[in-house]
Amino acid sequence: MEKYGLIGYPLGHSFSAEFFAGKFRNENIDAAYCNYEIPDVKSLPALIGANPELRGINVTIPHKQAVIPLLDEMSDEARAIGAVNVVRITRKGDTTYLKGYNSDVIGFCRSITPLLRPEIHTQALILGTGGASKAIVHGLEKMGIHTRYVSRTQAQGRLTYEDLTPEIISTHRVIVNCSPVGMYPHIEEYPNIPYHLLTPNHLLYDLVYNPQETKFLQLGAEQGAVTKNGLEMLHLQALASWDFWHE
Repeated sequence: MEKYGLIGYPLGHSFSAEFFAGKFRNENIDAAYCNYEIPDVKSLPALIGANPELRGINVTIPHKQAVIPLLDEMSDEARAIGAVNVVRITRKGDTTYLKGYNSDVIGFCRSITPLLRPEIHTQALILGTGGASKAIVHGLEKMGIHTRYVSRTQAQGRLTYEDLTPEIISTHRVIVNCSPVGMYPHIEEYPNIPYHLLTPNHLLYDLVYNPQETKFLQLGAEQGAVTKNGLEMLHLQALASWDFWHE
């Protein structure tokens, strides 16, 4: 039986395990999906060696960038993003070949595209600077939307939350939360943006999907903004993972 899995630390509740268990059951696929909670990504080769049935893995926090030196090859998109969340494992004799991909950008772009209005959604604010944000920026830039990072700490080329003036909010009508702020169990927390400046022309997208409506999305909706959480993105990136494993 083929095996697939997820590496990260800590893992806790795993969307991927539930999703693939359902897929295998519904499509009569003889395969299993397991969570591998590894604090140090350097233990990945030993994990692969101990599980000869393993054909592919998803990669989550904090290993999306740390896994890169262990790979034999990366897709052009993963290299451009600088983060990997899918690894295909190919075995030939005693040789194991690892190729990294990024399915976050596929899931995000397919999820947000129906909500975009090209005439008004030309610039975006990206809240957070972690591995997921790099895929979001790559996807938006490919769609012709100029992006700017927003962080709690000052750095060259970034805005801080204190820099979000009425002019910036009025011109950046797509706002994507790539941080874990507002994720369960911290459901009363939210990114510190000036929500009172939002309008029905704004689109707020939250990569967080638990709870389904974060405080970030709730406060945006109260101003008439279009809102969407990251659940569909997860479904779409999981399907893209399966395609990468079977290229």
